[in-house]
Amino acid sequence: MSQPDISNAVVYHYGEFPPKSLDYERLVDPLVQAAGSLARYDQTLETMHNSEILLAPLRQQEAVISSRMEGTISTLDEILQIEADAQSGDADALQSARSEAVETLLYARAMQRIQSEMEGGRGISNWLVRTAHQMLLSFGRGASKNPGAYKTEQNYIGEKRRKSISFIPISPEQLTSGMDQLFEFAESSTMTPLLKTAISHIEFEALHPFKDGNGRVGRMLITLMLWDYKLIKAPHFYVSAFFEDTREEYVGLMRAVSANGDWTEWCLFFLDALNTQAERNIETASRIFALYEEMKDRFRDELNSQWSINAVDFVFANPVFRNNQFTSKAGIPSQTASILSRKLQDAGLLVQIAPSSGPRPAMYSFEPLLEIVRDAG
Repeated sequence: MSQPDISNAVVYHYGEFPPKSLDYERLVDPLVQAAGSLARYDQTLETMHNSEILLAPLRQQEAVISSRMEGTISTLDEILQIEADAQSGDADALQSARSEAVETLLYARAMQRIQSEMEGGRGISNWLVRTAHQMLLSFGRGASKNPGAYKTEQNYIGEKRRKSISFIPISPEQLTSGMDQLFEFAESSTMTPLLKTAISHIEFEALHPFKDGNGRVGRMLITLMLWDYKLIKAPHFYVSAFFEDTREEYVGLMRAVSANGDWTEWCLFFLDALNTQAERNIETASRIFALYEEMKDRFRDELNSQWSINAVDFVFANPVFRNNQFTSKAGIPSQTASILSRKLQDAGLLVQIAPSSGPRPAMYSFEPLLEIVRDAG
């Protein structure tokens, strides 16, 4: 069996973290721009009194994009349909789904779990990262890749098919001290929070602490750190779309940090990512909020029911659902739920994906919202 080619591999930057200096003259303007865009995004969310509901599908889309960057291919519609089956009481929903789609679904669930832990007072730490990873790889292909456990063997980054290695992360023997140093830096450094987030992300990726799933956990950490530093009021900022669009530059600049100590170039790229994605996210969030305001009136007119607000809130949080969820989650009486979903389908607001079959209720999608969320990817 031939050995992988490591002749052009860059090796982890031992002893060079955190960076001893940055070119702040070049970073000042990008810092101001990124901070301003994040603040505008945060203000947009503040006008959405129920942003947790309205932006829930964007977390699923982030899961799709972040997973796709690591070769795990699924679609937003696919994972929403699996989630709908699981929430409707189908015990076999995950077992019968494609393994790749389940992995993507677990990303969103891991993010929800970590959000809950942080709201309960936990800080970003080894425990938090390992908990996220354990959830992310708890089912399907990932279950054989030591979920929640740091690596015990040297791992590599490169092209598997070509057996070509481009980067050699930190050795397992030095990983514990490397992770401790990373979290100490994230918590205690006096560096401006945006730069701490940029440097922490690249350091996590260079440490590559897990056997699999490092990129997804690393991108999750960006949102969590921005939230922890109070740069955003809720963990609803997703940046993977920018990294996917600029994948070659993203990977190249991360390698350059270890190869040449080029921390400043990486920080410039990262700030551009935040600035660009914040503007995109503002547009997406604004479109969702405008749709919500429109649908409140439309649902009231179409349904002529005391349950119209319950219905509109439900379909925004669950744009794909089986009809029994309409009752259990929206608090709508069972017979009424069936009547309302039929009315919404007749009005062209819901599309029936699957009819009822025996004990399985019909499945619907709320296409006006899904069209916006698909565009975000």
